[in-house]
Amino acid sequence: MFFKTVASISTSELEKITAEKPHIIDVRETHEFQGGHIPGAKNVPLGKIANHTPKGKTYVICQSGMRSKKASKLLMKQGYDVVNVRGGMSSWAGSTKGGKL
Repeated sequence: MFFKTVASISTSELEKITAEKPHIIDVRETHEFQGGHIPGAKNVPLGKIANHTPKGKTYVICQSGMRSKKASKLLMKQGYDVVNVRGGMSSWAGSTKGGKL
């Protein structure tokens, strides 16, 4: 098989492991991130993701799941252990930090 698929989880699955303080990258633009994000998530906009060096297993989220999938593919090609979060912040029902979603 020539193409590896990006691992993915739902927002409800991610919410179940937030107590473990997983490494989460939010690839939305800064103003979107400031509008509300998962506590502990790091903001690395999609345009800057190629220069980011994740440490360990990393969960990647955006607003709907499209940008995070693109970012996850890019990071996976660079050899990082990444998991795309399907549905993004639009589907997130857990607690948030910052503004209201």
